[in-house]
Amino acid sequence: MRLTILGGGGFRVPLVHGALLGDRAEGRVTQVVLHDLDADRLSAVARVLAEQAVDVPDAPEVTVTTDLDEALRGADFVFSAIRVGGLEGRAADERVALDLGVLGQETVGAGGIAYGLRTVPVADDIARRVARLAPDAWVINFTNPAGLVTEAMSRHLGDRVIGICDSPVGLGRRIARVLGADPREAFIDYVGLNHLGWVRGLRVAGRDELPRLLADPALLGSFEEGKLFGTEWLRSLGAIPNEYLHYYYFNRETVRAYQQADRTRGAFLRDQQADFYEEMKRPDAPALSAWDRTRAEREATYMAENRDAAGAGERDADDLSGGYEKVALALMRAIARDERTTLILNVRNRGTLAALDSEAVIEVPCLVDANGAHPVAVDPLPGHATGLVCAVKAVEREVLSAAASGSRTTAVKAFALHPLVDSVNVARALVDGYTAVHPGLGYLT
Repeated sequence: MRLTILGGGGFRVPLVHGALLGDRAEGRVTQVVLHDLDADRLSAVARVLAEQAVDVPDAPEVTVTTDLDEALRGADFVFSAIRVGGLEGRAADERVALDLGVLGQETVGAGGIAYGLRTVPVADDIARRVARLAPDAWVINFTNPAGLVTEAMSRHLGDRVIGICDSPVGLGRRIARVLGADPREAFIDYVGLNHLGWVRGLRVAGRDELPRLLADPALLGSFEEGKLFGTEWLRSLGAIPNEYLHYYYFNRETVRAYQQADRTRGAFLRDQQADFYEEMKRPDAPALSAWDRTRAEREATYMAENRDAAGAGERDADDLSGGYEKVALALMRAIARDERTTLILNVRNRGTLAALDSEAVIEVPCLVDANGAHPVAVDPLPGHATGLVCAVKAVEREVLSAAASGSRTTAVKAFALHPLVDSVNVARALVDGYTAVHPGLGYLT
């Protein structure tokens, strides 16, 4: 089986490759094609993969290419993990927003909109090429903003594109852990959009254990979300929000923390990864150990400003191991081998949430088999959550419309309607600021 990874020079690719190395079953991936526009990055990542596989018999053959059509032909699965504009673009997204007093995070608020406006046209082109060159392939989308990009690609690929994220998986794992349950045996009742969802129940052997957690302040405050949001707020909600909802519920505190930081998250990652790729220019550099050291630092500093604003302290060691690569492998196995499983994924709504139309991409538990991912029926969200989901989905639709039409007016509307942008004048200033720093947004007129 052939797997193509778009953005194959990206820093997280070795996580996926490492997961593949542990798969020895019949029907496993035997060919991995890495595609990236940057040949030096491809070379660096290929060295890491080679060192990962040095003691693994029959490891997948790895090839690299900068030709997109060549990468796609013959693919059974396509992992899309591109970053349009690179980390320099992410750092600029953050800085423009923070200078105007609003959040610039890469998937939330103004930064997420800017990233989406840059990424959707490229994702559209990729989806059209997949439909033409590899019509039987399944696309697994890692590219952020994951829900928005998955919805854009679904307009060309239908249900053959599925978005994944490790946030719900990590949240469910943490809840199960503090409850003394095996995450593999728990059903996580999680509903929302990507980076905008809530765990409303965790069922083990048919019994919902979440009320027990919410009733115990000590237990509730013992893991990341309890420290981040505070036990009182979680008990008020009667649910455990995705960590990214911290940007909504504590927006002023978060914006202040990001403004006061020495560097934004994007700038930190830009500098950190530049150092890694520079080190990889030395033929004698130990690629795998350099990558692993850099990855550990990256994971330890994840959402550091949010934790500082909340007084949440350092991340637990158990939360530093990643997880999206495990979701990707489980999804691929379920489809390729009909190994049926349940995963939280980004898929088209198909009537699952009554407040949204059928084509809206949502993030919910899905039954996965050889025919793809099928969303599980869920109870309606409470009013406050429904309102937020509908507002953000409306913004995503304006982003898709602006990307299709090239309308600056529609782009301004997307920014202005977002709950974390508090002024139409600020929205206009954001569009001006982003078009000034991103040549790729020159299509907005």
